[in-house]
Amino acid sequence: MRFFAQSLRVICPSLVSLAITLTANAQPAMPETPSDVKAPPADAITTASGLASKVLQAGKGDKKPAAADTVTVHYSGWTTDGKLFDSSVKRGQPTSFPLNGVIKGWTEGVQLMVEGEKRRFWIPAALAYGENPGGGRPGGMLVFDVELLGIKAAPKPPAVPEDVAKAPESAEKTATGIASRVLTKGTGTVHPKATDQVKVHYSGWTTDGNLFDSSVLRNEPIVFPLNQVIPGWTEGVQLMVEGEKRRLWIPGKLAYGENPPPGAPAGTLVFDVELIQIVK
Repeated sequence: MRFFAQSLRVICPSLVSLAITLTANAQPAMPETPSDVKAPPADAITTASGLASKVLQAGKGDKKPAAADTVTVHYSGWTTDGKLFDSSVKRGQPTSFPLNGVIKGWTEGVQLMVEGEKRRFWIPAALAYGENPGGGRPGGMLVFDVELLGIKAAPKPPAVPEDVAKAPESAEKTATGIASRVLTKGTGTVHPKATDQVKVHYSGWTTDGNLFDSSVLRNEPIVFPLNQVIPGWTEGVQLMVEGEKRRLWIPGKLAYGENPPPGAPAGTLVFDVELIQIVK
């Protein structure tokens, strides 16, 4: 969990290379180096950022992905001297990723496309990895052929609770200062212990309504030991049973404090938590 334990979600500003074992009878063909790999041709379209592209195959429909959407693509990438440095086509396996989790040229460029479309991009270094990147990444302008196979819309952000600013008078309160109210009754009768692992969906806001983290938005429930998160969670989730959804108002002293480390929210925090399972 991003703030309660170690992050389970790492957004890497690079394309994900998947290791695929190919059968002897299904070896994919090596992508051909584009004849115009050195520079965009005169008929390429160039955006204000310097990204150039050319449609190689028309798509279907008119729906384009948003930056927060997850896309499934086939792609091949070359440096301008014609060196192939990465290719899902060569591996015989398309790849999927959140569009806002890759290089800027991809985030911008793939939003120009519709499903079924194949497009060639000339991505300047400033929108890729720079002129002299480290870690084995290619430098300078990069050329990609990208085929957009599918679009999975990002979940809508959860609505800000109407009582986010302050717990209502009807909320239950513990001796430590945690306030809570049940949003959906559970189906079980067993409460987790602090030493148990739990599987939950959650969203968290500051009291001014700023959403700072949400497994719901990522569509990724998480599992964690209940005694390894902020004290307000350790105590609050023990009040719950499986299937229950509860809103928690956790004072700063049971969260990250009033002056937390960089990246952590300060003060009282409000969480909607659904206890999916007590894993043990």
